[in-house]
Amino acid sequence: MKRFTILVFAIAIAIYASGQNVGTEIGDIAPDIKLPTPEGDSISLYSLRGKVVLIDFWASWCGPCRKENPHVVEAYNEYKDKSFSVGEKFTVYGVSLDKSKDSWVKGIADDGLVWTNVSDLAHWNCAPAKEYKVRGIPANFLIDGNGVILAKNLRGEKLVQELDKYKVLDPIVEFEQSLKELKLKYNLLESSEKYSSRKELKKLQKSISTLEKLVNSLK
Repeated sequence: MKRFTILVFAIAIAIYASGQNVGTEIGDIAPDIKLPTPEGDSISLYSLRGKVVLIDFWASWCGPCRKENPHVVEAYNEYKDKSFSVGEKFTVYGVSLDKSKDSWVKGIADDGLVWTNVSDLAHWNCAPAKEYKVRGIPANFLIDGNGVILAKNLRGEKLVQELDKYKVLDPIVEFEQSLKELKLKYNLLESSEKYSSRKELKKLQKSISTLEKLVNSLK
């Protein structure tokens, strides 16, 4: 599973390696951002290369941002350890338009924003917000492992729906679902007088046994 994901990602890197524009439209490579965290360390957006990243512009004083944060937290918790066809795992790079560090830090703590958070505390003069042409918040950009913008301004369920497009399903889960369906079919046929003596039951038994061995070997 991991080798498959790495292979897919390597192919994607090769495709995107040449001739990509840096910009803020879908299909562009998102401009780099490097701002201080609350602890004072400067963390670059590009340091997260390889992961699917939501660049999230927000502020503690922004009511709509605070209402949106629980959706982002939920998506983060659900997808942070998932594999994607366009990157490995999901994270958030929060860019705050706060001007008070205390308010910013309190907002992070109150809303449980446990990912990378940065800010220049410049309010609407925030340099990355200007570069990304952010004129209202919340605003966000979803980028793949190569930094290419996949989508913009994903609110509520739209973020989850977009992430689901690129999620690589665990083969064990898929096989277990198939096994469950085969067992259900077997039970239905076995309880039917019309089919109870048919060779189909033996075929199903063999298929079930094969799938059970495969699932156990993958675990």
